[in-house]
Formats: sequence, C-alpha cells, structure tokens
Amino acid sequence: MSRARGTKRRIAIVTGTRAEFGIIEQILTALADRPAFDPKLIVTGMHLLPKFGRTIDHIRRVGWRVDATVRMQTGRDDAADEAVAVGRGVSGIARAIERLHCEMVMVLGDRIEAFAGACAAAVGRTVLVHVHGGDRAAGTVDDALRNAITRLAHVHLVASKDAADRLRRMGEQPRRIHRVGAPGLDGIRRFRERLRTDRRGNEQRLRGLLGPVADVPYAVVAQHPLGRPASCESETMRHIVAAVERNGLAGVAIYPNSDPGHEGIIRVLHGLQHHPNWRVFKSLVREDYMRVVHRSALLVGNSSSGIIESASLGVNAVNVGRRQEGRLRCGPGVIDCAESLSAVSRAIRAGLRRSRPAPGRSVYGDGRASQRMADVLERLIISPALLLKELTY
Repeated sequence: MSRARGTKRRIAIVTGTRAEFGIIEQILTALADRPAFDPKLIVTGMHLLPKFGRTIDHIRRVGWRVDATVRMQTGRDDAADEAVAVGRGVSGIARAIERLHCEMVMVLGDRIEAFAGACAAAVGRTVLVHVHGGDRAAGTVDDALRNAITRLAHVHLVASKDAADRLRRMGEQPRRIHRVGAPGLDGIRRFRERLRTDRRGNEQRLRGLLGPVADVPYAVVAQHPLGRPASCESETMRHIVAAVERNGLAGVAIYPNSDPGHEGIIRVLHGLQHHPNWRVFKSLVREDYMRVVHRSALLVGNSSSGIIESASLGVNAVNVGRRQEGRLRCGPGVIDCAESLSAVSRAIRAGLRRSRPAPGRSVYGDGRASQRMADVLERLIISPALLLKELTY
C-alpha cells in the first residue's frame, strides 16, 4: 500500500483500561508529535464503566480526542460476560477501523480488549502492531490471549531481549520483531525529571491525594483477579490487607481490573473506604500513580507494574500468587510469594529490610521506547508481503 506524498499515516490505537492507557499515552504523544502520523484513539472496555471510574472522562479531560467508543463489558462479574464482550468488541472495533480509514491498528498486551482489536484488524486485512508481545504471565488466560495476538500481528514491538527471543522461537519472522523497550518506563523517566525540579509541588499533590496517610509509611496494593470465584479472590485480598497491617504499614489500594472474580476484591476494598489508615481509589491517573508508588514503602499485589516498573520507580515489590508467573522480573527488588497470610507477611518484611533499587536502566529499557516505536512505524513499508504471515519453522 503506497501513500501519496504529504498524506499522514493513520493508525488506530485501541485502549481498554486505565493502566494500559497510562502506557499507551506515551506512544500517542510520540506519534502525535510527528507530521507523518494521524493517530486515532478507539476507547473501549473498562474506560466506559462507572464501576471502574469511567476513565474515558480522564482521557478527554487531559486533551485527547476520542475518535470512537466501543462498549464491550457490562460490568458483570462472570466469564460468560467476558466472552460475549469479545464478540461486541470485534464487531465494534472493526466498524471503527473502517470508518476511520486506518491502515494500521495498535494493541498492547494481553487483555480481551487487545484481543478483540487484534481480531478486527487481522481479519479485516489491516496491519496489526502488537506492543509487549513475547512476555509471559502464565497465571491467567491472558497468556493464551497474548500468544494468539502474536500469531495475528504483523509487527512486534517488544520490551526485552527475553521477549524477542521467545517470539523467534515461536516461529515469528525476525524482520517483524523490533526490540524497543517497555513504553511504561518512558513516563517514569519524565516523572523523575520533573520530580528533581519540583519536589515541593509533588509533596503537596501527594498530601492532597492521601491526606494523613502521606505522612506515614504505606504500601500500595494493586491486586487483580485470576478468574477464580469471588470468594477465593476475596480471601487473597483479605490476606494482603492483613499482612500490610501486621507489618505496621498504612495502605493505598487501587481497584482491580474487570476480570472474573473482581467483585471479591472490591468487597474487601469497600470495607476499607472509611478506615483512617487506608485510602482506596477506583482509579489513579498515571502521574498520580507514579507519585504514590515512588513515595511508598512497598508495592504489593500481582500487577504487572510490580514486575516491569518497580525498579524504575525506586521501590521494592511483593508479587503475590501466580498471575505473573514466568514473566521477566525488572530487578532483584521483586519478591515472589504465595497467597497465604503468612507468606505475604514474610515477603513484606523481606521487602522492607531490602535496600530500595536505585532508579536507572532496566532489563525493560531506558525509558525511550515510544520514540523507537515511532521510528519503526514511520519506516514501515505496508505491502502485501507485510500482510502475509509466514512462520519460520
């Protein structure tokens, strides 16, 4: 597919969650700053649900134009709703891609919103760009979805050597694989630069968010369901809360994602809403999330943030359970533990004794991934050969 001189390359970027948008925003900025691109934003998933903070409002508030919305989940807590949501997502995203006349579609990670976007692009004969392919997270269905997206994708923008090697072993053609780093580190690098020049403003914002909790040692808790019954997820969350308190820490907790079992976690968080030593947020914008984690004593839970970003944020992380099993750890400050109260409590004690990591270069890159991604996509030649997937084994 050739482009007329002076025309912009239209790329649809699909976003489904608040955490993923905080990463995607770095890529959006890099593309929007270049005259070669006309990025189009397709917003779906948790962004549209009041239950999880209706974060589409934040996207608009910070100045991004939403080019299409696609309702997927209803907010119900069951796997059948997720499966039906994928069907709605494929249909709605396909129509949006066609209406916006996009020649590329970008998805990030392994969630159902990314999978729906990948299906819509690949079946619709549109170039699919996948960010964070080749990672592992064997504890959930997400790993299977990530691998399925890999098979559909025409361009892989990977975060690490480990991921690039894995894609080659899976039979993906080396010419399609570009090691660029984790784009989530881009925002952290910029945050650290701003922190050096405005520590007072950062502290004021932190106290505005956390109140008295900002003045005591606290843990940030980011725990997501593994698709199990709500009662099981609730028990694990209670263990985490008890372990934080047992170690003399206050807590800052963030709502889980919308995967099956989330009601069990939310139930425990509701019980903390008025506790003086806890602050609970349905959502935090990316800048505030980095601010809160950077200042914390520890990051606890099973979020990929602990695995990929904690070293760059200068904080140790306790990774609870199997959700991130097999994933490359960003550094020695990540402590893995089982879900029992005693295991989480021991891991928190170990994390508090351990020296904090010095923010710097990570196995996930140097915080300049988004510019490398823009370079790759600007040079990309869209042709029938690019759309024809062949495996090397």
